[in-house]
Amino acid sequence: MCSALVLPEAGTPAPAFTTLNQRGDTVSLSDYQGKTLILYFYPKAMTPGCTTQACGLRDSQAELAAHNAVAVGISPDAPARLQKFIDRDQLNFDLLSDEDHQIAEAYGVWGLKKFMGKEYMGINRITFIIGADGIIQHVMPKVKTKSHHDDVIALLTIA
Repeated sequence: MCSALVLPEAGTPAPAFTTLNQRGDTVSLSDYQGKTLILYFYPKAMTPGCTTQACGLRDSQAELAAHNAVAVGISPDAPARLQKFIDRDQLNFDLLSDEDHQIAEAYGVWGLKKFMGKEYMGINRITFIIGADGIIQHVMPKVKTKSHHDDVIALLTIA
């Protein structure tokens, strides 16, 4: 159902946000000014696809750092569940909580999904690459969990 989503476009300012990370610390978009932000939305912590995606980024931290980039995941999970995800999989980047899905709505990733014949509202797996100036550089509407990290690095390389 991604086609029905209205996503912010490359070349436009990223929607501002403030939320809690896995430690319960307040985090805002402005905290990442000066770095390229890989803001990736995922449906649920500790599920197979989300784990594959997160571990790929975990293992790509050196390549991301070489491009002055930092990865941050965001889901509707509570901070305590995010911390369990980080601990379980030794993730080396922040995960942000969007329990009321306000950030997902601002980024256009909250929408209708289908699974096993059932329709429901949820987060669609979409990534935004936001420049050091807060402007969206790339929107990745079709994310493959196994190659996400490589796809992100490829986009950073051509930027």
